[in-house]
Amino acid sequence: MTQITAPRVRTVVLLLLAAVCALLAGAGPASAHAALTGSDPRQGAVVDKAPAQVTLTFSEPVSMDDDSLRVLDPKGKRVDSGEPQGTGGTRYAVKLHAGLPDGTYTVSYQVVSADSHPVSGAYTFSIGAPSETSVSVSGQETGGGIVGWLYGLGRYVSYAGFVVLTGGAAFVLACWPRGSGVRVVQRLVVTGWLALTAATLLLLLLRGSYTGSGKLGDVFDLSLLGQVLQTKSGAALVSRLLLLAAAALFIAVLFGAYDKREKEEKRDLTFGLAVGGTVVAAGLAATWAMSEHASVGLQAGLAMPVDVLHLLAVAAWLGGLTALLVSLYRAPADTPVETSAVRRFSRVAFGSVVALVATGTYQSWRQLGSWTAFTDTRYGQLLLAKIGLMAVLVGIAYVSRRWTAQLADAVPAAAARREKQQVAASAGSTSKTAGGGKGTGTGSSQRAAQLARQRAAMDAARQKRLRDADPQRFGLRRSVLAEAGVAVVLLAVTTVLTQTEPGRTEQEAKAASPSSASSSAAQSGVLTLDMPFDTGGKDGKGVVRIDLDPARVGANDLHVYVEKPDGRALDIPEVKVALTLEAQDIGPLPVVPDHITTGHWSASGVQIPMAGDWEVAVTVRTSDIDQVTVSKNAQIG
Repeated sequence: MTQITAPRVRTVVLLLLAAVCALLAGAGPASAHAALTGSDPRQGAVVDKAPAQVTLTFSEPVSMDDDSLRVLDPKGKRVDSGEPQGTGGTRYAVKLHAGLPDGTYTVSYQVVSADSHPVSGAYTFSIGAPSETSVSVSGQETGGGIVGWLYGLGRYVSYAGFVVLTGGAAFVLACWPRGSGVRVVQRLVVTGWLALTAATLLLLLLRGSYTGSGKLGDVFDLSLLGQVLQTKSGAALVSRLLLLAAAALFIAVLFGAYDKREKEEKRDLTFGLAVGGTVVAAGLAATWAMSEHASVGLQAGLAMPVDVLHLLAVAAWLGGLTALLVSLYRAPADTPVETSAVRRFSRVAFGSVVALVATGTYQSWRQLGSWTAFTDTRYGQLLLAKIGLMAVLVGIAYVSRRWTAQLADAVPAAAARREKQQVAASAGSTSKTAGGGKGTGTGSSQRAAQLARQRAAMDAARQKRLRDADPQRFGLRRSVLAEAGVAVVLLAVTTVLTQTEPGRTEQEAKAASPSSASSSAAQSGVLTLDMPFDTGGKDGKGVVRIDLDPARVGANDLHVYVEKPDGRALDIPEVKVALTLEAQDIGPLPVVPDHITTGHWSASGVQIPMAGDWEVAVTVRTSDIDQVTVSKNAQIG
C-alpha cells in the first residue's frame, strides 16, 4: 500500500499555499459595503451658477477626515473650504469658495465605510459649460498596492491563527485530553496564538495607510496609528490583543497544570477551562463581528451573535481537523490518537457543520437579498465557490467517518499484537542482560543505558510501523489530509469574501447610481430617478421609478412605476410623492398620483415653483402595515 511520506505532505502544503497566494493576489482592492448613491451636483451635470457646496449621499454612514472630500478646479487646485460635515444620516457636504469661474470641476472622495473597508472614487460636474481639466478621475481605488496585499495576507493569517488556536485547544479539551502532553499538539496551538498575535499587530500598523494614502512608508507613522486607535476597527484590534493575553494564560494552564493533573483532577479542571476558553474564544470572534459586515446593514443586532457562532463553528471544525491531522502524522508512537478521541471529534465536526449550515444560510440571505445576486455580483460568485468547497469538505468528512467506524474494530487487534511483541522483546532483553552481565562499574552502567536507549528507540520505531501499517488508520490519515487541503483554500475564499461588497449593497448601489439619475435630462427634458425600497413584508422589495417631464419650473407631468427586483410590474396599495426644496424652505409639496395600470401611477400639472436641488420622496405601502419612504435629490429647473 502506498504510504504518504513527509516529502509528499510538504509538496501538498506548498501547492495549497500557492493556491492561497493566488486567491489573495487576485482579490484586488477591497470592495466596500458603503456605496455612493447620490450627489449634488450630479455626476456630469452642467449647472448655471456655482453651487455653495457639494453634497454626497452614501448607502450607509461613513467616517471622514479633513481630506476625505475634495473639490478640484480644472487646473487641479482645491476649491473646497473647511472640513466635510454630515448633513443628516448618510449625507455629507463640503463648502466651496465663492465666485468659482466656469469650467469642469472634479469631486474626489476617500472615506471608510461602517464595516471598516475604504471607499474612494471621483466624478466631474461643470459650471456654465464643460472645459478641459488636468485632473484624472481614474486610479482612485484605495486598499490596493503592496499595503493592500499585505493587509489581505494579514487578515488571512489572523483567521488561520484563530482557527488553529481555538480549534486545537477545543480538540484537546473535548476530544483528546492526553493530547495536552503531546509536544506537536502544544506547538500547533502556540503557533496559532503567535500567528494571530503577529497578524493583529501587523493589521494595526497597516490600518492607517490601508484606508489612507496606501504608502508603505506611512505604516510606522505614529500620528496615523493614533487616529486608527480612535476608530471602531482600531478598538476591535486592540481588544483582540487584550483577549490574546488572556488566551496565553489559558494555554499555559492547558499545557502546564492541566497536563500534570491526575485523571480525576483533570475532570474537575476541564469544566473551568471549557468555560473560560469559550468566553475568550467568543470574545476573539466578536472582534471581527463588531467591526465588519455583520455590524452594519440589515438586522445588525442579530447578525453579530450569528457571526460569532459561525466563526466558532469554523474554528471547532477546521482547527480540530488540523490538530487531528498533526496528531495522526506526528504524535509519538507511545501516545497515539485513541479511537475514542477520533470518534468524539467526528461528533464535534458534525455539530459544527450543522451550525455552519444554519448560520451560513442566514448570512447569505442577509448579504445577498435575491437569487439573482448569486450570479450577478462578485460576492454571490465567491459565495457559490465557498458553498462548493463546503460540499466537497463535507463529502470528504463523510469518508473520514467511515474510516473512523472501521478503525474502532481494527485497533483492539493491533493493540493486542503490539502488546505481545513488546512482552517478547522485554523478555529477550532480560535474558541477554542476565547472561552477559559480567562487567561492573561505570563502563557497564553506561553500556546498559546505551542499550536501553537503543531498545527504546527500536521499540518506538516498531510501534510506529505497526500503527502506520493499519489500513484503517492509513485511510483516515489520507482523508483527513484531503480535508485539511480543501480547508486551506476554503479559508482563503472566506477571507476574500469578507473584503468584498455584499451582493445586496452592490445591487442597490447599481439601482441608485448617480449616473442613472437623469444623466440625459438636459437632452430629453425628462428627469428619471430610480430608488430601491424594502418594506420588510411580503413582496416588499422592488424599485420605484419617478419620471418628471419636463423637469422645469412650472407644470410637469409625473409618472411613477413600481417594479419587482426582476423587473416585472408590481401593484401595491398606495404610492405617495412629496417634493421639498430645503434651501428655500419650500415643501414638502404632496403629490397623490392616480393609478393607471399595473405598476403605473400618474399625475398631471405638478407645479415646481422654482429651480433648485429638490428632494423627491416616495412613500411606498405594500400592505396595511408595511410601508417605507425612500428619497433622492435631483436638480430641477
